[in-house]
Amino acid sequence: MGGDDTALQGTDATEPTPAAAWEFVLPDAYATEDLGLFLAEFLAPGDVVALSGGLGDGKTTLARAVIRELTGDPTLDVPSPTFTLIQPYAGRDGRAIVHADLYRLRDPDELVELGFEEMAEGAITLVEWPDRMPPRDGPVLTVALSMRPEFGEGSRFARIDGTGGMRARLDRARAVQKLLARTGWDVAERRLMQGDASSRAYERLTKPDGASAVLMIAPPRPDGPPVRDGKPYSAIVHLAESVHAFVALDRGLRALGFSAPRIYGEDLAEGLLILEDLGAEPVVEDGAPRPERYAEAVRLLARLHATELPAALPVGDGTEHVIPPYDRAALLFETELMPEWYAPAIRGVSLDAAARADFIALWREALAGAEPDRPTWTLRDYHSPNLIWLGARDGLERVGLIDFQDTVMGHPAYDVASLLQDARVDASADFELRLLGLYVRERRAREPAFDMGAFATAYALLAAQRATKILGIFARLDRRDGKPGYLAHLPRIEGYLARNLAHPALSRLRAWHEAHLPGLAAAAAET
Repeated sequence: MGGDDTALQGTDATEPTPAAAWEFVLPDAYATEDLGLFLAEFLAPGDVVALSGGLGDGKTTLARAVIRELTGDPTLDVPSPTFTLIQPYAGRDGRAIVHADLYRLRDPDELVELGFEEMAEGAITLVEWPDRMPPRDGPVLTVALSMRPEFGEGSRFARIDGTGGMRARLDRARAVQKLLARTGWDVAERRLMQGDASSRAYERLTKPDGASAVLMIAPPRPDGPPVRDGKPYSAIVHLAESVHAFVALDRGLRALGFSAPRIYGEDLAEGLLILEDLGAEPVVEDGAPRPERYAEAVRLLARLHATELPAALPVGDGTEHVIPPYDRAALLFETELMPEWYAPAIRGVSLDAAARADFIALWREALAGAEPDRPTWTLRDYHSPNLIWLGARDGLERVGLIDFQDTVMGHPAYDVASLLQDARVDASADFELRLLGLYVRERRAREPAFDMGAFATAYALLAAQRATKILGIFARLDRRDGKPGYLAHLPRIEGYLARNLAHPALSRLRAWHEAHLPGLAAAAAET
């Protein structure tokens, strides 16, 4: 966001406490418009922006700037809806926008006659004279403007606050703006990138000269409800709770010579990072692995796993990130997602207590065969969406690494299985076997005593565990989170599970599946 950013930096002498409203002076109309551009960056469908102030205090100027930014049309005619009361607009991304001026509203019932509730539902709604509107649920951003001639002709005083989660978004947006300004990326255009299944958000930053970076927005993860022994799911399976883990692992991987993104700027408290843009060149083509790129990804793992790695890394702010163990409790808990979500939602099977108990007992027994002699960094999501091909670099540096904040200390076979049994990629069993052979040769070249047999058993066990977990996660994403797109990958994952259950170490679990989920076993056998 360019222009005079006085409005965003504030002119008051003291920084407000987190509990206080944000108060500052807008020296001119340009600053008011700049504020509108800033607010538009974090507004979402269902939000209400309550604009209060007297006649001529700048409410319509601010609303016009917001609407022009949301529609992507800087010249759009946005008159004050003083006489029509309500004016709808279409945002550039399909979002509905409603601009209301309730100065002439005589009775709140008139809003019903005008169809205000229907128009505002799911829209970004900007309301001038909001005191004449009935109370509303949901996120509300309050903006109070008033003339302040003592600060100069045309200056206004702004007071901004929010309810319904809006205040946290406002504070985060302010932190983002400060980080961008501090690092010289405030002149960049910001574009939302496709997200993942997590709560993180990513934006691509592009400067006028073409330089680009990635803004990672990963606020500290709030604890979810306790699910076992008073602990939330994230604590049991050791998911990163803050951006500190990413920073520590990023610097650790780069120190080993791997292509993790450089960090250009950070705000650890707010969970904000500005990262090197590694691009978007994939290691797959038309849904299938590119052999030479997968081979380099396998060689990277072999080198990583042959290295003595610490279980704690410095973050850089005087703290240390301790990499948690991928212990049997975490692995076992993840397998339970399958009977809890996949079995009833996808297969229509409600497992009784005895069947569930047998399932857990069998997995507890099987996972004893996947205890590592020397735990290594397990990146956990080492698969095609998180691997970027950097063809201009040399050797293993051609494999770009992202999304490794949930790294744990675990068995080296896990990440190999994550890569070769990718939920989104069609890879034959022959291709998988060839790359497993490559991994073994690379490990033996560095460690002649490498035990191939023990690794092969652990690979089958952990690949089956991962497939079991993902079946549960994708079913949960569909039923709980309303993300059905992941269901398209289920047949592939079912095939992987069947492939792994054929290993002798999993014979008892294979029998359990045949007894309790014959539909899964049959579907997997056909793939």
